[in-house]
Amino acid sequence: MAGFLARRLIGYVVLVAVATSMAYLLAAAALNPRANYAERMPRPPETAVDAQLAAYNLNDKEPLATRYLTWAAGVLHGDFGRAWNGSSVNEDLGRRAGVTLRLVVAGLLLGAIAGVAVGACAAVGQYGWFDRLSTVASFGVLAVPTVVLANMLIIGAVWFNELTGVKIFLVSGESTPGVDSTLDRLQHLALPTLTLALSMAAVFSRYQRNMLLDVLGSDFVRTARAKGLTRRTAYTRHALRVALIPVVTYFAFTFGALLVGTTITETIFGWYGLGHQLVASIRTNDVNTVAAISCLAALALLVAAIAADLLQAALDPRVRTT
Repeated sequence: MAGFLARRLIGYVVLVAVATSMAYLLAAAALNPRANYAERMPRPPETAVDAQLAAYNLNDKEPLATRYLTWAAGVLHGDFGRAWNGSSVNEDLGRRAGVTLRLVVAGLLLGAIAGVAVGACAAVGQYGWFDRLSTVASFGVLAVPTVVLANMLIIGAVWFNELTGVKIFLVSGESTPGVDSTLDRLQHLALPTLTLALSMAAVFSRYQRNMLLDVLGSDFVRTARAKGLTRRTAYTRHALRVALIPVVTYFAFTFGALLVGTTITETIFGWYGLGHQLVASIRTNDVNTVAAISCLAALALLVAAIAADLLQAALDPRVRTT
């Protein structure tokens, strides 16, 4: 088991290094930080712009390889450099990463748990009323764009607040200015989390249903029933356990994609996280911030992949012997 995890970890670290390096090289080659100074009135002298860009390792007149080596040396020491306006990339993303992680972790966990439960129940009762109802609901959610789903939830939350006379759901921002309480953060977290969770639950329920249907007719499930196990015990201890293995892998890669893929949700609900900052950084030609967000996404995927390997080892005894 230790050898298996060590080999996977080494591979993941190499992939993170390659992905982060490629992200920086592409951003440095495609983006033009110099354009931010050209729009200023009065326009600063070119020598002053060169000096400013060089101080932030953004001067396109220097060789790309030189800029990359300078950036990589800083990353190895935990420093992602400066944005085009001189602000610290580390300080900005440190706050934004917490915002996005809080949203993504809550939405993904809730969606995955609900989706697996719905998919398992639908597979066990194939072609029953619950299976048909969950299928219609899942495809209905998947057919609705995120922006529409989010606004539907906002309208429903406003209506519910007016009906009850109490502001249970708060629809804008990650917290109320001047209010620092767990309850207030949860009230702001509810709607964006539900937006992500509904989409994730729809995907996971379809995936889990198909995986479980492939397993229910297997020989080992029939053998378990023949040995005297009840239908429920055979399905939960044996069939569901095997069907969860590919779902765990899918969970890991979904987490990495969501980390920077929540741009629409963050924008609608006023959450200024990594997704929102990634779009803003591309618009302002902020090379170091784009590369830093790509690195954080790769690291998040690494952590999720390791967690998936551990869960896979817990579900599949064969992995623990490799």
